[in-house]
Amino acid sequence: MYIQWKKIIITVLDIVLAVYLFMAVTSWNSPDESGMVCSKVNISISDSNNAGFLTAGEIKRILEKARLYPLDRKMDGVNPRAIEEALKVGPFVKTAECYKTKDGHVNISITQRMPIIRIKSNSGADFYLDDNGGILPNSKYTSDLIIATGNIDNNFARFYIAPLAKAISASPLWLNQIEQINVLPDKGIELVPRVGDHIIFIGYLPQNKGSWTRKHEINLFVTKKLSRLEKFYRYGLSQAGWNKYAYIDIEFDNQIICRRRDANAERAEEQALEKEEKAGRAADRKRTEEEEREKARKEVERQETAADGPTE
Repeated sequence: MYIQWKKIIITVLDIVLAVYLFMAVTSWNSPDESGMVCSKVNISISDSNNAGFLTAGEIKRILEKARLYPLDRKMDGVNPRAIEEALKVGPFVKTAECYKTKDGHVNISITQRMPIIRIKSNSGADFYLDDNGGILPNSKYTSDLIIATGNIDNNFARFYIAPLAKAISASPLWLNQIEQINVLPDKGIELVPRVGDHIIFIGYLPQNKGSWTRKHEINLFVTKKLSRLEKFYRYGLSQAGWNKYAYIDIEFDNQIICRRRDANAERAEEQALEKEEKAGRAADRKRTEEEEREKARKEVERQETAADGPTE
């Protein structure tokens, strides 16, 4: 059998050359970390200016607790994978990425789970939901989120309240106007607005076993209800008065049922407003009189100084 030695030698040389080039490129791209110390840690957090739980200080504390914070450590001892895994354990971290640079810096990029509503149920449960219906534990977080109260268990919170809150949050108008969601014992939904002394009943959220279909139907349901409510606000309450009705029922598509406030309550409110206005007017008068007296006193002092003439 004739062996093609020339062809074999060329092939072996090609392999050796390829290995050499690979090792050379790898060594060029991998800086020599021996003796190099981490001089700076850059922490980037997505949505840190919005309604998020995490700060750079919190990330630093997590890594210090795990003894992984890289500042002033030798670069060859910094393990980006270990840092990523330590951060992903946190309930508020969605993704974590860490890498080293050749100038001795360690960069950490975080995306966080964003809370959209706080749950405070009748059973005593107190937690947050993110935009995917995931449960976030209670914390020192104090942002002005919508609060959901009433008869809420974890499943109803995740599968129904979360998409409801997401649909409300999609509109800047309703995100700022709705401050509370209340779930009745029969799972009827009430909304409590910031402006207007009334409660809004929107009915019952669509029931569906399919996750995508349920979210889609709840979004359509809420969008339709809030669109009708906006028109009623614009052409009804703006004319009748924001505090005329105590309860507004928009459950049915062909009618809006409004229950007027108790006459005694309305009269008491009017009297309180009149009393407040009178107190305000009296305070304004008193302030004006004091200002006039002060002005007169200064004028007398000025005239007396002028009468005395210049002194040597």
